[in-house]
Amino acid sequence: MDQVILDKLVANFPGKIVRKDLTKKIKEGANVPVYVLEYLLGMYASSLDEQLVEKGVENVKNILARNYVRPDEAEKVKAKIRENGGYTVIDKVSVSLNERKDQYEAEFSNLGLSAVRISEEYPKKYDRLLGGGIWCIVQMEYWFDENDQQNSPFIARKVDPIQMPGLDIEEFKRGRAAFTEKEWIDVVLRSVGMEPTQFDERVKWLHLARLVPLIENNFNLCELGPRGTGKSHIYKEISPNSILVSGGQTTVANLFYNMARRTMGLVGMWDTVAFDEVAGINVKNGDLIQIMKDYMASGSFARGKEEKNASASMVFVGNINQSVDVILKTSNLFEPFPEKMGTDSAFLDRIHCYLPGWEIPKYRPDFFTNDYGFITDYYAEVMRELRKTTYSDAIDKYFKLGSQLNQRDTVAVKKMVSGLIKLVYPHGKFGKKEVEKVLKFAIEMRRRVKEQLKKIGGMEFFDVNLSYIDLEENHEEYVSVPEQGSGKLIPEGSGKPGHIYSASIGTSGRIGAFKFETQMVAGNGKFKATGLGSDSGAKEKADSAYKYLNANAVTINSSISMITHDFVFNTQDLNGVGNPIFLSLPTMIALCSVSLNKPVVASMAVLGDITIGGTLIRVTNLADMMQVARDSGAKKILVPMANAADLATVPPELMSTFNIIFYSTPEDAVFKALGVE
Repeated sequence: MDQVILDKLVANFPGKIVRKDLTKKIKEGANVPVYVLEYLLGMYASSLDEQLVEKGVENVKNILARNYVRPDEAEKVKAKIRENGGYTVIDKVSVSLNERKDQYEAEFSNLGLSAVRISEEYPKKYDRLLGGGIWCIVQMEYWFDENDQQNSPFIARKVDPIQMPGLDIEEFKRGRAAFTEKEWIDVVLRSVGMEPTQFDERVKWLHLARLVPLIENNFNLCELGPRGTGKSHIYKEISPNSILVSGGQTTVANLFYNMARRTMGLVGMWDTVAFDEVAGINVKNGDLIQIMKDYMASGSFARGKEEKNASASMVFVGNINQSVDVILKTSNLFEPFPEKMGTDSAFLDRIHCYLPGWEIPKYRPDFFTNDYGFITDYYAEVMRELRKTTYSDAIDKYFKLGSQLNQRDTVAVKKMVSGLIKLVYPHGKFGKKEVEKVLKFAIEMRRRVKEQLKKIGGMEFFDVNLSYIDLEENHEEYVSVPEQGSGKLIPEGSGKPGHIYSASIGTSGRIGAFKFETQMVAGNGKFKATGLGSDSGAKEKADSAYKYLNANAVTINSSISMITHDFVFNTQDLNGVGNPIFLSLPTMIALCSVSLNKPVVASMAVLGDITIGGTLIRVTNLADMMQVARDSGAKKILVPMANAADLATVPPELMSTFNIIFYSTPEDAVFKALGVE
């Protein structure tokens, strides 16, 4: 670590920092969260003096050896409590109300004890004991009463949750002022255990974005990516204020409100509720998604006769099993979600930020820091305190958001800007350049959500060109997402004769782009359609186009000879939507193109179709077809004249990106596709 940063940490945050390699050394022997270890290290080993640190580490090891309850030694510890009449343990404790006895009872995770009597002062003082449980240092007592067989002889006499005793947020803000932006980002990353020198700036900011749900109220984040990139680490290990729900079924009562007990669920107890392995979420209860949508949009939900409010952020993390390029061509980036969530555009629209987990490299041992950072428990409390303030208006002085950002987009971007500013500039000192950097990043994270919604929900989510306007220079800047910029399906420039692109509905019911390639060799008039699998209907459509052209070739060009050549026609499904429903017209154009050795007009996509008799078939969902064609890279589009009236349904922004060419007969379509006047 840079000595300058260390000196600044020591001067501004005495007793609040710890060497992270100490955590790693002890963590290997005790399966407790990082914040538990660092709470103890902060008490005994927060020093720069090597001898004091060593002594403190020994103390922590001894405390853990004596008091931390390992599940396999639970019976030994219970025996100690009985023999000694009392004993201090470190364990995860959750509390519930036994209404039949009118008393609170504690359950110890590792000790395996339940129905342990506990004073009502503790659940009143620490309400998270009632929702999921928290790690505590507990003085246990044992009192067996022959006349009272109903109650457990174990009693939780004194309970101290493992969290910082107090926090001066102004002192924290004053301390931040001593650091540069780069130095501060490095300190934050080291505080959550990462080594910033191993990451470029982009990856550092992606790591910071993972912390936004902990520092911003009601912030909904999704991160999908490869395994081994630390997606759930932050929410499980770093903060005592977040809870990680591991897959499986979760209920409305557990998550929101238990009507029978009249108690709040997890969203009322925790700052962040994170769902691990989203693919495994079991959403049998139809109400769950509906209530989640309500809560994610407004921070409130209705149960019974009243409306409840909570401030917990929602996080969804999971694995992507294919490369992003493949997923973008064949599906959408929300594919790992359970079907009821992943196809519900209203649910997905409430996600404020989609973090591209595939950009974070798989963790190696040297990604974890050995240097000084904040005690995680201290920094977790700082983040919790900063949830009370907001910087969502920070952009208003310098920028305004573009016209394509709707209300949900605006809320999402402003929440993310606020969270990132609190992480990087908690002292409130930042200028136009700093705000612009944060704003660009926030818009990109929201646009990733919109791009996928456009694939799932069609024209309803057409407005994806998110931008911001510089008020000083009156200049509009559009923000794109890196993965959308990868190679277009329809390349620029002229292709080979016989190659043609179209947009069509596939057999799956989804719209996709298709490429057709035709080869011609000397022969006696044979035609073969490939790439259609065993779909006899599709092959018949291609065959009918060949027969129509055979009968009408002379009306197009007398030099087209169908009986002296053999043709092979191949179909490629570029988006994985199944064989195209509209196939005959592209087949006919491709056959003419290869016969005349004339390529199709550059960057063109063909829409519409013909029957076996040559009657034109109009396009039923023109706007969606045009959107897919544009996303695939088309600059020109061939449309049946019968669809001219439907252009009123196409957004002007979409229409303006095309040169639209109408055709009125199959022969007219061929001429215009080949650029023949």
